[in-house]
Amino acid sequence: MATRQENNRETLYLVYLRGPSTDLSAVAGAVELDDGLYLVSSSQTRSRLYHAVKRRHAPDKLLVAPLAELPKFKGLKQGALKGARLLAG
Repeated sequence: MATRQENNRETLYLVYLRGPSTDLSAVAGAVELDDGLYLVSSSQTRSRLYHAVKRRHAPDKLLVAPLAELPKFKGLKQGALKGARLLAG
């Protein structure tokens, strides 16, 4: 899967972060799946999104992974599945 975005196409990313500031819910295109675990739709490359989150939140732990499609999940925060489906279109 290419990490470079073409024509500002949105890519789904799984973002996990731990540390003092882990709230990405105010970020447009972010849905909280569980504590510190987010689904983010962004036209940024993986590297740009990683560094933006790293600079803004200074997490102790951080993972940013592109997804080819909406992941399957169960037992996460209430409303996470609905939010993820809306985000993915």
